[in-house]
Amino acid sequence: MSSNKGTTAASDAKKISWITLAFMAFSTVWGFGNVVNGFGYFNGTQVIFSWIMMFALYFVPYALMVGELGSAFKNAGGGVTSWVLETTNPKLAYYAGYTYWVVHIPYIASKGSGGLKALAWMFLRNEWYDSLPSWQVQLATGVVFVFFLWVASKGLQPLKALTSLAGSSMFVMSLLYIVMMFAAPMINPSATYVPLDWSWEHLIPQFNVQYFTSLSILVFAVGGCEKISPYVNKVNNPGKDFPKGMIALAIMVMICAVLGTIAMGMMIPAAEITGEAQASFIANGAYECFQKLGEYYHVGSFFVIVYGACNAIGQFSTLVLSIDAPLRMLLDDESARQFVPKGLLKQNKNGAYVNGIILIGILSGSIIAIQLLGKSAADIITWLTKLNSVCMPMRYLWVFFAYIMLRKAGSKFHSDYVFVKNKNLAIFFGGWCFFVTAACCILGVYQEGDMLRTILNIVMPFVLLALGLIMPAIRKQQDEAEKAALH
Repeated sequence: MSSNKGTTAASDAKKISWITLAFMAFSTVWGFGNVVNGFGYFNGTQVIFSWIMMFALYFVPYALMVGELGSAFKNAGGGVTSWVLETTNPKLAYYAGYTYWVVHIPYIASKGSGGLKALAWMFLRNEWYDSLPSWQVQLATGVVFVFFLWVASKGLQPLKALTSLAGSSMFVMSLLYIVMMFAAPMINPSATYVPLDWSWEHLIPQFNVQYFTSLSILVFAVGGCEKISPYVNKVNNPGKDFPKGMIALAIMVMICAVLGTIAMGMMIPAAEITGEAQASFIANGAYECFQKLGEYYHVGSFFVIVYGACNAIGQFSTLVLSIDAPLRMLLDDESARQFVPKGLLKQNKNGAYVNGIILIGILSGSIIAIQLLGKSAADIITWLTKLNSVCMPMRYLWVFFAYIMLRKAGSKFHSDYVFVKNKNLAIFFGGWCFFVTAACCILGVYQEGDMLRTILNIVMPFVLLALGLIMPAIRKQQDEAEKAALH
């Protein structure tokens, strides 16, 4: 009897509170770069209106739908792929897993550039780095990329801890920026600050072509809370505490987005971020903010060196994990393996999928090569940021699809927590978030004044998704050839 009590006590001790869950999700979803991108693409403090609308109409229902899906499938460890498998069939689950993997291809291509940019700022040679011709920048990025493909093939697990540490330090730095920027006028009142204009015309954005084609940046920023779904059955009371954690996450992200934007508005005049200066701000804005913060506190380049070091470690370790983890999620899944060509299932002695890593090398390497068309390091990072905002949200479509299928199934699946009791209203919310995501991805491909990049932004996702349709056909031919050989 006492041993049972001891086991129960031990399992309860391992449970996490909804507050812990909210902070775990927050550090996964949010980053300082999101504030910079929003500020740069949406005319400074005008982005506050867009952030609030995005949270109210998209992120809150999205987070609560994830809460219901996580609650309905407590023991499904594969996240979105498992949800699609449970609610539909293995073929669609494969497509969900494939999409989750393939959208990381442009993301992987961007991490090398981001890491080199962080190193340039860390050693305070960014002006030199930005002045390099694009072929030299991309050659360096290619060398870094090939090196980390090799590292990924070694199956190095400690990198997970390194990524977690880097992510936590970046999270702390983004919160510190807000606190220290608001405190700066009291510490150094003689410094120059930008007076904030709270008039109606400076708060409400212009709803033009550039506005709607940039919305994918905000969708990209707030997505990803489904990564936290495996923890639903580790929460004290999943039915009540998981959604509570999701609501707390939404509130924290909104507060950080708004306060971060106000802090940045006190530092940088929005009027200066236009034309080529916008590309420079998207690539360098985070570092410039910490550089200026150091000036306010009379510590020189201290903050920008620390931020650059944290970001360099984060970018490079995330590069390795993004090569390895999504590929494993796809190829380790039994329902997906049956639709993948057999050659991709080959593993080396370290357990790494070597041919899968080679395929990533070809696909991401092609994107790195295409970036030779860029004008400079800053221009390339801006282009990749926009491309990622088009590709990465495509995986969220499967979350909303799984939610619609869950609610259509009626009482077949039990969930301790229900986002909306009315079935039709729940399906409407799922459809609404699906529509917003798809519309933002489609509109995001347009690059005003640059038809070549617009075409490339259309072609890249199309080619990546088309490959997912070809793979099952190749596997089917392989299986039929094997059967014929046996007979």
